[in-house]
Amino acid sequence: MHPTTTPGSAPGSASGSKSGSAPAAHRPGPLGRLGTWVTGHAKLVTIVWLLVIVGLGAFAPQVEKNLSGAGWQANGSESVTARELAMDHFGGNASSAIQVVVRSTDGPVTEGEGKEVLAEVTRILEAEPRIADVVAPMPGATLSQDGTTAIVLGGAGADTNEMVRVATELKDDVAALSTDTVEVNPTGSSLLWSDFNEANLDAMLKSELMSWPVTLAILVLAFGALVAAGLPLILTLAGLLASAGSLVLINELMPVSIWAMNFAMMFALALGIDYALFLVVRYRAARAARPGPEHRRWAITQTMDTAGKAVLLSGLTVLISLSAVMLVPSPSFRSMAGGIMLSVVFVLAATLTLLPLVLFKLDGRINKLALPWARTTEHRSPKFAAWGERLWKRPLVWGLGSVVVLLALAAPILGLQTAMPSIKVLPEDASARIGYDQVQDAFGEGTPGTLQVVADAADAGSVADVLAAEKGIAAAMAPMPAADDSDLVLIQAVPTVDPSDPALAETVDRLRGDLPDSALVGGAPVENLDLKAQLDESTPLVIGVVLVLGFLLLLVALQAPLISLLGTLASLLSTAAAFGVARLIFQEGFGADLLGFESQGFLDAWAPVFFFAMIFAIAMDYTVFLLASAKEHYERSGDPKEAMVGSLAQSGRVIFAAGAVMVAVFFTFALSGPIPPKEMGVVLGLAVLLDAFLVRLVLLPVLLRLTGKAAWYAPAWLRKVLPKITFAHD
Repeated sequence: MHPTTTPGSAPGSASGSKSGSAPAAHRPGPLGRLGTWVTGHAKLVTIVWLLVIVGLGAFAPQVEKNLSGAGWQANGSESVTARELAMDHFGGNASSAIQVVVRSTDGPVTEGEGKEVLAEVTRILEAEPRIADVVAPMPGATLSQDGTTAIVLGGAGADTNEMVRVATELKDDVAALSTDTVEVNPTGSSLLWSDFNEANLDAMLKSELMSWPVTLAILVLAFGALVAAGLPLILTLAGLLASAGSLVLINELMPVSIWAMNFAMMFALALGIDYALFLVVRYRAARAARPGPEHRRWAITQTMDTAGKAVLLSGLTVLISLSAVMLVPSPSFRSMAGGIMLSVVFVLAATLTLLPLVLFKLDGRINKLALPWARTTEHRSPKFAAWGERLWKRPLVWGLGSVVVLLALAAPILGLQTAMPSIKVLPEDASARIGYDQVQDAFGEGTPGTLQVVADAADAGSVADVLAAEKGIAAAMAPMPAADDSDLVLIQAVPTVDPSDPALAETVDRLRGDLPDSALVGGAPVENLDLKAQLDESTPLVIGVVLVLGFLLLLVALQAPLISLLGTLASLLSTAAAFGVARLIFQEGFGADLLGFESQGFLDAWAPVFFFAMIFAIAMDYTVFLLASAKEHYERSGDPKEAMVGSLAQSGRVIFAAGAVMVAVFFTFALSGPIPPKEMGVVLGLAVLLDAFLVRLVLLPVLLRLTGKAAWYAPAWLRKVLPKITFAHD
């Protein structure tokens, strides 16, 4: 990817011409022409980016308020259909209803101060237009046998996303009704997502604040100069502001999960720094080769035709990998993938248009505030060149060593178990978790996961009989007729086990097999089960599509089927190793005290499909950078050794620094907040650590060594089919 600076092969020179001499004839490629155009239309490009950043950035502060908090459902599933019927025909008595738990420590909750609090809770709920019917506590159902605990139900009068907003807006007012003898805790599915999103957002913001100074320190060490180190951060901030504002506007057309912004912040920071790192390093090398002011535009052209091309291909790989997540028919997953893709588009656009202009204008000033020992013009790393020579001499030792380590770390993946998050993802002082525990104490283990069966009225007797005979059901309520003229009934059934107990899935499966055809089984825990089933079904498809599309893009970029295939498959090793370690940490609980969480006994169900796409996107990012550099050296020399050693010498230090930045960014998410951000930080951080330092800097170069010229061979018919893409520009 980077032109060699050894004698006889200086960038842009066929014979190592002196820096002041006229450049050799060079026909820029499309990206080189883009760089030239950008520098020639500086005012226009600056105005456009200012309008984008200011215009879209003005909406960015509304992200937390406007983006939705739910959408974790399997569209088209039986449980979602049951919820929609409950909302439409039973006064909103659905899984997304607001439950307010009122508990008295001084006698019956329906008397004295407890009675007054219940009345005030009812008033607040009835005053909210998005809440449908408000149901008072009923003996034998929502009033405990000892009379000390009651549940007031606020029916869902809006969709799940809006009910999460209702929960967020009401929970403080409702909880404030607590007195010395009466405790008030709103809970239920909508409150769970509200509290979880709040805890998750706080964790994300803390992690971002922690990661920025660490990132800047790594970049200063990598670049050797403070000004150059600050460019990637400024670039990423521009992309983040634009993507945040865009998500707010898109949310006006369709619901966008708040998680979309959370993931976009993290991913854009990591990738934006990667992309800027490669362009800045390449530009500095080109200017070092030709320092005269008349060669600034030539340096931009060279940078864009080489590093810019690799960045574009890398960005396309990331977008393709994440687009496969769209195959999962769940609104939350699609909006999260879409949010990350949008941020990548903005960061990519800024890297290929705004950054070249900034480099052109700053030119030598990017080396200002340099560290005393830094050699800011050094491009070819002697240390990584020596590392490449070592790998070339003993490829089997290093290659087998890296494979053994990766396989050993991946081995635990064979026992990996997944499930949707339990109540343990919430902090112990969260209102939804306290209310959840109080409901279990007062009404039974399975009450927080009450099932809802919607059926034709004619089948009510049969449904009641099946529920009575089911060993997994502790109790069932009397059939509730629809509030309108529809011929439906709603029967609520309390399981014998906690909603996160695997036995509940078996109970639901038996019920769906035994109940009449008209009966639909729903409820919050069943929606989780249906989503998990859909994720399990979608995961192999998503992984397969990601691998195929990733291989095809590498094939187009490198024009070499063998190394494209090996580069794609090598990414699986680091991914499997990361998930193997994640199983030990999150499923088995190793290191739980150190990271500050309570093990759920499983990995969250979205991890395999969503994190795989993210990990593969990042892994292919490094693959493109390394192999594009190797391809450039091979195009120049035709020597496999020069391709392997030269690529490490030219891009190894940048990959090392970029990997260190990503690891720092991701690992900060493992240090704060609820379990899912910790899972994300650990899995992605480990994957990048292993991929950048073991796969890309050891295993992939070894594969280049072992395959030799065959790595770059392409049959004539394939060369005719593929578009001609080269990385060596003289």
